[in-house]
Amino acid sequence: MVPSLLDRYVVRETLLPFLLSLLLITFLLIIPPMLQQGYALIAQGVGWSVVMRVLITLLPQALSISIPMAVLMGLLIALGRLSADREFVAMQACGVSVYRLLRPVGFVALVSTALTAYVLIVSLPNANQKFREITLREVSSLVENNVKPRVFFDKFPNRVLYVRDLPPGGGWRDIFLADSSKPGETTVSFAREGRILVDREKQVVQLQLAHGTQHTTMASQPDEYHETAFENFSLNLDPQTVFPPPPNRGVPEMTIADLRRTIRDADSHGDRLLGYNSRFMIQYKFSFPVACCVLSLVALALGFSNRKDGMLASFVIGISVSFVYYVLLYMARAAAHGGVMSPNVAPWLPPSVLGVAGVVLLLWRARSTDRPILITLPARRIAEAAGASGPPAPAALGSPVPRSPRVLLVVRLPHLNLRWPSILDVYTSGQYLRVFVLTVLAALGVFYISTFIDLADKLFRGAATTALLLQYFYYQTPQYVYYIIPIAGLVATLVTIGAMTKNSELIVMRACGVSLYRTAVPLLIFAIAASGVLFAMQELVLARANQEADRLNSIIRGFPAQTVSELNRWIASEAGDVYHYDYFDSRSDRFTRFTQYQLEQSPWRLSSVLYADSVSLADATQAPDERDMVWKARRGWVRTVTSRRTKNAVKTAVTYEPFAERELRLEGPGYFKTEAPDALKLTYGQLSEYITRLKASGFNAVPQMVQLQRKIAFPFVTVIMTLLAVPFAVTTGRRGALGGIGIGIAISIVYWVVLSVFGALGEGGVTTPMLAAWAPNILFGAAAIYMVLTVRT
Repeated sequence: MVPSLLDRYVVRETLLPFLLSLLLITFLLIIPPMLQQGYALIAQGVGWSVVMRVLITLLPQALSISIPMAVLMGLLIALGRLSADREFVAMQACGVSVYRLLRPVGFVALVSTALTAYVLIVSLPNANQKFREITLREVSSLVENNVKPRVFFDKFPNRVLYVRDLPPGGGWRDIFLADSSKPGETTVSFAREGRILVDREKQVVQLQLAHGTQHTTMASQPDEYHETAFENFSLNLDPQTVFPPPPNRGVPEMTIADLRRTIRDADSHGDRLLGYNSRFMIQYKFSFPVACCVLSLVALALGFSNRKDGMLASFVIGISVSFVYYVLLYMARAAAHGGVMSPNVAPWLPPSVLGVAGVVLLLWRARSTDRPILITLPARRIAEAAGASGPPAPAALGSPVPRSPRVLLVVRLPHLNLRWPSILDVYTSGQYLRVFVLTVLAALGVFYISTFIDLADKLFRGAATTALLLQYFYYQTPQYVYYIIPIAGLVATLVTIGAMTKNSELIVMRACGVSLYRTAVPLLIFAIAASGVLFAMQELVLARANQEADRLNSIIRGFPAQTVSELNRWIASEAGDVYHYDYFDSRSDRFTRFTQYQLEQSPWRLSSVLYADSVSLADATQAPDERDMVWKARRGWVRTVTSRRTKNAVKTAVTYEPFAERELRLEGPGYFKTEAPDALKLTYGQLSEYITRLKASGFNAVPQMVQLQRKIAFPFVTVIMTLLAVPFAVTTGRRGALGGIGIGIAISIVYWVVLSVFGALGEGGVTTPMLAAWAPNILFGAAAIYMVLTVRT
């Protein structure tokens, strides 16, 4: 059947909003993993080709969610535009009914269904597995980049590596290596220089140290001690720790054939949960693409109207319908998990319910095209309610109307001739705020839906409750809003100025003597206010919210609690010494089997070793100075290593002294109960103080300095994006609101890429911390100023 002119027209009108909606939703879904994975890979020195491959493997996961939502919003926007321009009125006058539009809408639905099915059944399993393999292989092979200064690296079995500094030319400086591979024996090595060599082809991993010493002690014979000096020392490591085998496929990474084999194996071994998840996933891969057809039917019923609802209303309706669909999906899966519904039937419940609703709405729309969908109350009840609370009945005709004496108080106020805000400012502000709020709400809706899909499996397995998930949403929302506000300001400015350009309102303003600069003043004020909001959020809200969200995320996903390890932990003191203990009781502040390696910072070598069976606070009532407190060490020994340089060599003398009880000066208990702070969980003042302590201890604080500068630089992005959006909207405004949204998405993507690249370069020492944090603002700000000065005003 050859498509008619009407069919081609409807499909063509749907194509642009569909693509823009697809781009917008996919971008919003991929922002968190792009920031987490891309930034980390760039900072670790992974090649650009590998970074792009990793980001591409993340696309199918986002597309599996964004395609049905983009179809729904694309059709709603296209049909809403036809309704707003009264083209549906013309169609009805020509005898075209709503049923006639089923053919082009059905074509769009079938194509999107095929795309979604391909993504879910073919692309997504392979992409998920490829992502896991690439990240595991590439990141693991870059062991040298994974070793961070002042952080103990324990990925090698029975060995712990600690590096004091990373020189710009590569390699390590001032290395501490503890080797406990032999039972009852511990060998610690101190070296001035070191690096690790990885040969992928030969599967060889070799640790090379230079200019150092080795010290060996035995637990059964503490008085025995061996020291060896070396100029060069090589240690072969287990290649399986660097080149691990590919990870096994989980249920989301399995194909249909793999899932069916898993079901047979689960049934034979009596694994009910694995069988349930596999059966549900098979039906989900077939039922979810059908959502494109169902949502298209709903979009036709809601979008075919003679009312001028506009594009913004279409966004609201699209997000609402999508949210309803995923809520139904959650309810169906919960019912199947509880045994109320079969896992083979549960995935088909949401499309069935919305399909019935779409048919009913379509039949209703066919009979009353020009009526909105409203919930009305009976007229009698409205009249009774109005009579009960309305004004009293008028007096009878001819009866005198009583008059009460009136006292008038006149207060004369001075006349203030305020020229701002004018009517134009109020009009511009209203347009801007409407788009801004809608963009934020739409982005939040996408975030909630995608996060819910990501964590739904944990709910169905009973690893988390609905209340716990809502708490996680509550604490994670501020961080997402922090990233969304600049994008919303950019899109709102583009849409507002673009709509004025398309409707020739800017030409009328110029004719009245109002320049583009004057028109954009309210938008710039809102941008400055948004910058203040961003800075206030990171100082007052984000630190606490991110800590709580991280804790809840660990609970939901079953990760180990993000607290200090109380077992077999290595930790460095602020002075540069190294501590090790087998157990730390945080309630009684007591160590078991505690070892202190006291080091000379220049040159880097061992000064003394102290061991004690137990260490506790000498006086619990002493002032809680976290940097210097008195502890009691019991049943241990001290070995002191002194060096004396002669003409020909350096002679070392070792003294051994056992003790029953001895005082120690260590940090307070709080130091051993906290991990190294994360910049996202600190305010500007807290991070600045932490950097000061790092510098005072002689440690590398460049990554933290980049994060500190970014806390100041990033809030200004709203002003820069607004200045950039105004001339962009004037030059491209004839394309309307959809063009503005598309340009906004493109600019946002470029900005996030530049931000991640310069941040990684700054942490790697290629650029200064200030330049790394401010470079994106400088580049985009310069472009914005140039365009503002050259645009026709």
